[in-house]
Amino acid sequence: MKNFSISAAVALCAAFVATPAAAREDSQVWTGATATVKLDPKWRISQELIGRFSDNRNGLYEVEAVTMLGYKLDSKVTLAGGYVHNPLYAAGDFTMMEHRAREQVTVDNIAKLGGGSLSGRLRLEQRWRENVDGTAWRMRPYLKYSHPLVGKTSLTLSSEAFVNLKKTPFQKVNGLDRFRNLVAVNVPLSKQLNVEAGYLNQYGIVRGGPDNIDHVASISLGLSL
Repeated sequence: MKNFSISAAVALCAAFVATPAAAREDSQVWTGATATVKLDPKWRISQELIGRFSDNRNGLYEVEAVTMLGYKLDSKVTLAGGYVHNPLYAAGDFTMMEHRAREQVTVDNIAKLGGGSLSGRLRLEQRWRENVDGTAWRMRPYLKYSHPLVGKTSLTLSSEAFVNLKKTPFQKVNGLDRFRNLVAVNVPLSKQLNVEAGYLNQYGIVRGGPDNIDHVASISLGLSL
């Protein structure tokens, strides 16, 4: 049953990321690092830095610096809020600054499945771009399945949807905008440091034209203090 559950989950991800003939594709690399500090048993603060690189965009196109303050309601539920500093680039040259407010609720260990555990997160964002009018609202529901492999090394399968809630000059459509699906392996390097590496497929929905599909090599470091 355990082997069947893993195989079925991987097969579902593979089926979902199948490329339509008319889609526009891109190869990318995403790098990330997160440091989380427990202030006391309930409160924690985290700082995340993400860099995204694209073949089609000739190099660096986005940086995210995310500061979040979280409060643990109980052993499963954590509330958090914070700020995202999000400069945008073209071929490594700065083009525009985006600012975001972010609120989220995370629920760990929702259910046990095939020897692994299921968790979820609901994230809400308000986005502003300098010198552009309007506040863009966006919701991001997220599910993650983790399964132990060898020792403390684990397999991670996750899926996140992006749902636009309000149109602006830079968020031009309402409704479902994209999916991100990840298959990765999480390896502890020490008691406080881990690395996660894998393949992420980002499927962008384009009304009236070919969809966008990004094939992403993803690697991130996580530090807990």
